[in-house]
Amino acid sequence: MVSKGLLACWAFVDAWLLAAGVLSLVMSLVWRAPNLLMNFTIPEADLTAGTVLGVALLVTFAISIGAIVQRNHVTIGLVLLNWALVLDFIAVVVVGTYIWFFTLQERNNFFARFNAATPDVRVQLQDRFQCCGYFTPNDTVEYQGFCANSTFVESLFNKDNLDEFRCVGPITSFADMTLNNIFSTVYGFMAIIILLFLASVCVINKRKEAERFRRIDAKRGGKGFV
Repeated sequence: MVSKGLLACWAFVDAWLLAAGVLSLVMSLVWRAPNLLMNFTIPEADLTAGTVLGVALLVTFAISIGAIVQRNHVTIGLVLLNWALVLDFIAVVVVGTYIWFFTLQERNNFFARFNAATPDVRVQLQDRFQCCGYFTPNDTVEYQGFCANSTFVESLFNKDNLDEFRCVGPITSFADMTLNNIFSTVYGFMAIIILLFLASVCVINKRKEAERFRRIDAKRGGKGFV
């Protein structure tokens, strides 16, 4: 028989898998709500990836419940669970690494995103952070709101501080904190997946061992070992 301690450990880690799936799915949906900074920092494609990952983890959790309630001599469910965990592991590595790799060239990557944004979005960002343009006052600047006109924008220029009144600093500061938290959390899912995989292997081995002893015992007439 599988010990109660092992089953308790397995159930504990499995509960964390459920929590990871719910977190990934819920946050991907919540961050789709209108929010200037979050919508600018996390594009639709990344939110879709988070949704898919959350669904995959929840499907794996459903598989785990079906697998663990099977009779002791049936281990195919746990084997399928481990294959699902392998696929989840690959998905987590891909999503987490993609976000991490994006942060390596954060200033340039967000410049491209700032440049591709609509004028209205750029105006809102400039008003939010009291900045004009991205790297310099005359690149992608929108003359509206805080940056009312070219005369005012030029008056902000400070050759001793190239980041002052530039949007690059506050934008990447918010984005760096947000994206670092996201890919750190996603990589944290890997620990849950690995632990559940190992726990499932232990349960499989214990079930096989118990079934082997049951068959030996049956051949001996059910008298057990001396």
